Amino acid sequence: MQLNKLRQKLEAIARELEVADKETFLSSVATEHGAELASSQLFKPSGAAPSGPADTVDEAESNGRLKPRERRPKKQMKPKVDELEEAEKKPRLFEPAAGPPPKVGEEELAAEGSGQEILLQGFNWESWKQGWYHKLMDQADEIADMGITCIWLPPPTDSVSPQGYMPGDLYNLNSKYGSQEDLKRCVDKLQSKGLKVLCDIVINHRCAQQQDKSGIWNVFGGKMAWDAKAIVVNDRKFKGRGNRATGDEFAAAPNIDHMQDYVRKDLTEWLEWLRDDIGFDGWRFDFVRGYGGQFVREYVLATEPHFVVGEYWDSLDYDGNVPKLNQDRHRQQTIDWITAAGGAATAFDVTTKGILHAVFEKDELNRLRDEEGRPPGVMGWWPSRATTFLENHDTGSTQGHWRFPKEGHEQGLVYLMTHPGIPCMFYDDLQDRNMKDLMRRLIALRQAAGIHCRSKVYIMHAQKFLYVAEIDGSLLMKIGKAKYEPDSTKWKPLESGKDWGIWQKA
Repeated sequence: MQLNKLRQKLEAIARELEVADKETFLSSVATEHGAELASSQLFKPSGAAPSGPADTVDEAESNGRLKPRERRPKKQMKPKVDELEEAEKKPRLFEPAAGPPPKVGEEELAAEGSGQEILLQGFNWESWKQGWYHKLMDQADEIADMGITCIWLPPPTDSVSPQGYMPGDLYNLNSKYGSQEDLKRCVDKLQSKGLKVLCDIVINHRCAQQQDKSGIWNVFGGKMAWDAKAIVVNDRKFKGRGNRATGDEFAAAPNIDHMQDYVRKDLTEWLEWLRDDIGFDGWRFDFVRGYGGQFVREYVLATEPHFVVGEYWDSLDYDGNVPKLNQDRHRQQTIDWITAAGGAATAFDVTTKGILHAVFEKDELNRLRDEEGRPPGVMGWWPSRATTFLENHDTGSTQGHWRFPKEGHEQGLVYLMTHPGIPCMFYDDLQDRNMKDLMRRLIALRQAAGIHCRSKVYIMHAQKFLYVAEIDGSLLMKIGKAKYEPDSTKWKPLESGKDWGIWQKA
């Protein structure tokens, strides 16, 4: 039936083009699309006898008239475009325990940096109260000595909210964290210690500086002097007159219309200024659910940052109050966003964080292996684009919206630091002497073992009280309450703690 409908559409096109000989027209289309289509039922004259029914792909394939389509396993959703390894033309580095690797999008830039980055969120929800740029300058040596390679700074622009997430004039970098000159000195100091510095980019929404004639706050000031045409038309609260939104609404401020050419031009120039004049090395994009991933791709390709991560946040799937064992739908959404961004950005692996919550709250380490034998988060499908984390300024700190289980904190950190993806540490952990020491040891271990964002994972055990995985064939790790000791003739101990251990191949 689909083939018949396509034929009808082509005939309609031929009529519109006033093509006298429709069959000649259809045959010419067939020739342009390959010999395998020229002989198909679609391009036979309407009066010709068909060689057999061809209403389904399977039937067409059996008759040799269509190229076979690649079929996806029904057990899990898969991303929709070419394999990362084929797109990069590189050897496949990630090998799951079972089955072929899932398909992922192309990577247009090395958004993962060196592939061995250790990221630190360099602030919490209360940092605006503390002269933050000066404090970070004082801690630059300490942070670098821990083995951190990238540090993410808070939004630098003047903002209605002191934390920076309600920006107004984007070129005004005198914020609660410090002045523009303080910021430049802070970036310079951190970079002098070998750190790459990321800027928190809030461009889903922007607070207006003036009211229009109706009293609506939708007139923007500063160098980017926009009006209501720069606000999506869906945003009724702020009387937007732009195009329809390409993402979800943010209710607290005017939602920027990235479909407008002049808006994207202004934002690109601003990002280039942050890179060239302030010195930032990369971007953390806030609330990327609010606008299409294709715009992130455009901004990234224009500025060529060292590292990029987007905050794509959504709730996991639940049965009542309990997360479902299968979270493929959830991680698929994140994969789809990364694909829309052309693979030019990593994304926070919220799926892995949520699964780890259930693992330690319910003692169900069996959740750490999916049906294909892979890690169950974004890490398992597109590891080089998964920025993994346990806590951030929203989930932890003084907000505590989704605080990580305290009893699983050490084991969770061990899991992230021994697995592929890009691990992101949280500033508050530096304030705990024991956690800070553990972070230092695990970072040193990861770097010595050469674990990177595409490291190979072989999951040996994923049981209720035990999880064991081999990484790159050279490292063995265990978490969980069950006792586990590997063959001492093959593995020698490296690090251990309460309910976890790490061994190196003898």
